Amino acid sequence: MTAAAGADRVFITGASSGIGAALAREYAARGAILGLVARRGEVLAALAASLPHPERHRSYALDVCDHAALAAAARDFLNTAGGADIVIACAGISHGTLTERPEDLAVFESVFATNVGATVATFAPFIAPMKAQTGRRRLVAIGSIAGVRGMRGAGAYCASKAAVHTYCESLRLELQSAGIRVVTIAPGYIDTPMTRNNPFPMPFLMPAERFAASAVRAIARGASYRVLPWQMGVAAKLLRALPNFVFDLLFAKAPMKPRKEAA
Repeated sequence: MTAAAGADRVFITGASSGIGAALAREYAARGAILGLVARRGEVLAALAASLPHPERHRSYALDVCDHAALAAAARDFLNTAGGADIVIACAGISHGTLTERPEDLAVFESVFATNVGATVATFAPFIAPMKAQTGRRRLVAIGSIAGVRGMRGAGAYCASKAAVHTYCESLRLELQSAGIRVVTIAPGYIDTPMTRNNPFPMPFLMPAERFAASAVRAIARGASYRVLPWQMGVAAKLLRALPNFVFDLLFAKAPMKPRKEAA
């Protein structure tokens, strides 16, 4: 890895596709030094090779639910890059779930392990080193508009993203005195492989590249919470304000995300 003077050192999980890959391309275009994490090693290597100055970047093929492997990747990146300025917990999965189906319990656990547990495990190795650094430092979680209200058939995903949002509020208060900003980015509908299977309309669908550019600006400013695109931010405020009986009337028959097929 070849350092560039003044370049941001950015560690991104879930980097092989979708939002993670778009963020990697955006930061690389801005001259950043990247640590890229994803399960699919070949896809991750191809992404890293396609980026400007590929010699600057490190790739780590691992499952974010393997916390020991994730911590080892974090240590390697800190050592080779000389620190980290921005850490983005982007890895996430989404499946339709129904509590009444016993086989969906394992899906609930998998969604929470990836979306919540791995977010904590991503941040943990970086906090002490960041406290010893100076300058701009960011811990960034990719939440979701789905974390604002629960939707039928999406209990695991909605609850996991609500947990991410609340966890980041706690972490933001814990790290405020250290000067480390905790940023929550809540995407609306972004055009990625994850959303292309949705069997329902997706208002204000945003290209991943536009999302990444807007997210990078919000991260640079240290925004505590940002919904993208902004139109979905307005929708989120309205959803939060709805009384339960009105919300129930509006969404009781909304279409559901497909459940995960049994293995």
